[in-house]
Amino acid sequence: MTTANPLFFALKLFAVIGCGLVAGVFFAFSTFVMKALAQQPPAQGIATMQSINITVINPWFMTAFLGTGAACLFLAVASGLKWHQPGAAYLIVGSLLYLVGTVLVTIALNVPLNDALAIVKPDSPEGANLWATYLVNWTFWNHVRTVAAVAATALLTLAINISAR
Repeated sequence: MTTANPLFFALKLFAVIGCGLVAGVFFAFSTFVMKALAQQPPAQGIATMQSINITVINPWFMTAFLGTGAACLFLAVASGLKWHQPGAAYLIVGSLLYLVGTVLVTIALNVPLNDALAIVKPDSPEGANLWATYLVNWTFWNHVRTVAAVAATALLTLAINISAR
């Protein structure tokens, strides 16, 4: 395999790996973490999710999540300027899927839900009421993030394959 620009190839590869890592995290939450939390008494589920929402803000996850977003933003702009190049459409669509379906959904929908959960007392009636709607809404938007990140991974992988021909 030869590439005209090894740094551009490395950025595409980083984006693919990052999208895949983030998709895996979100997939785990969609398929079993939230279900396990929902089976706990509300106070325990709330307290655990509050702890998760604090510990997720760490250099490893934030590099994967936001670093991938930065890579996708660069790839979308660069590919838009060279849309005639092989694989450019896949790079643009895959990058936008990650940016809109993963990053924007997280910022606009999941984070506000997390912020509301952060201020309730786990053992309060208000907490239990919020928890019931939180589980449904947060999980729905997490499904959206999961599908977007998986689709972005697939499209960015196709872009690498097409541009390597």
